[in-house]
Amino acid sequence: MSQLEMVDSNTAASPQRSSPAYVPPLQRTEGQPPPIAANGGLSYMSFDRDGDAGTAKALEDALAEIARGDGQRVIDMIDSAPPGPIKTRWGLAFRDYDECVRYIRESNSLKAPAGGVALPLAYTVYERPTYSIVPSNALWRDPARADVAKILRKNEEGNRRRDLYFPHLLRDARRIGEYYPGLSPNTPECMDRLGVSLAHLESRCSNFYDASEVERVFYPEIEKLLLEFFPDATDALVYNHDVFDKDYAGDRTEDQDNKNPGVNARYVNLVHNDLNDNSGRVRCRELLTRNLRNFGRTQHYTEEEADAKMSRRFMSINLAKPMETVEQYPFVLCAWPSFADQPYITNYRIYDDRVGETTRFTYDPKHEWYWFPRQTSTEVSMLKCYDSITDGSVSRWSFHTACIDPTAPANARCRKNVVVRAFVFF
Repeated sequence: MSQLEMVDSNTAASPQRSSPAYVPPLQRTEGQPPPIAANGGLSYMSFDRDGDAGTAKALEDALAEIARGDGQRVIDMIDSAPPGPIKTRWGLAFRDYDECVRYIRESNSLKAPAGGVALPLAYTVYERPTYSIVPSNALWRDPARADVAKILRKNEEGNRRRDLYFPHLLRDARRIGEYYPGLSPNTPECMDRLGVSLAHLESRCSNFYDASEVERVFYPEIEKLLLEFFPDATDALVYNHDVFDKDYAGDRTEDQDNKNPGVNARYVNLVHNDLNDNSGRVRCRELLTRNLRNFGRTQHYTEEEADAKMSRRFMSINLAKPMETVEQYPFVLCAWPSFADQPYITNYRIYDDRVGETTRFTYDPKHEWYWFPRQTSTEVSMLKCYDSITDGSVSRWSFHTACIDPTAPANARCRKNVVVRAFVFF
């Protein structure tokens, strides 16, 4: 029996029943092409089996996708390409960051504007839905599924080998008014138009490595900031956070049960967005009705009350605040208009009790990237991860990544910051 057949057998053994799972409508932006996704973009909540939120079906599909071999063929294509730049359908790409930097310097083809910089950004070159089994999934610790775990672990490693570096320009986000006359980065209009903005905060949180203090002090500060930044908003809910510090010497252990995200040593060096058409709604509703992985204020909404709240406009916003001036590994954001007509590629994150959906994108030279050079500890960069308005009148989301600043000195300190995630309701 193959590994895929074994999974099919295990899941078929459970009796089927009608599912009460919340299945979001796929609400694409008007005029946007269909996403590159499994099941025609249908949420895995549609395949709920006895309350598993579609995780069994997602695992079946993950193994079937691996068995197709398309992902391995892309890796083989990259590995077999001759040394130097790789010609892709999107433009010249590079396997190695330093090789891309040399190309930028020698070709002199990218002219950075004032406050900007030319550097490599990592994009996927795999135009298929992808799957990731999160570290907390019980599958990794189940001896009976060790063979399945081996296949999936190899695929996880392969995901990183399907990314290439493309040369790009970053503009200084503080100068947005120079590119969009009359538009200030410190306004909700900027968020509606570009999906990115900048706020100011002098936090009273003294220790961002103390998860309980972050929840007690910083979460309310951010909620207050959001309600002041968006004057039409009625409610803001900060629901979790991450701490990034490559050089942290203390305990990094994640403890979800005690609302402690740990400390991340890795900066996500891949163009992506945290939510999409499905997961924006699913994540919001599971917070309101179930408090699922909610580090913030406890919510007590009935399903009917949640539906009513979500029938009005709501947004998901990521906010990043440095603990000290950022010298290296800056956080960079892409403006909505430059990719509004591009299909996203869905990445499915399989938990034990839910299937999250994030997105990836292929390279396009029209992508309009921004950064905040030497972002200070009182500057909070904000990016939109989801907006429920679909008529095209406002940005739906931004995408983002971390990158290496080639202009920073060799001894520059790596970014230390806290990133919070919030929903804003109108």
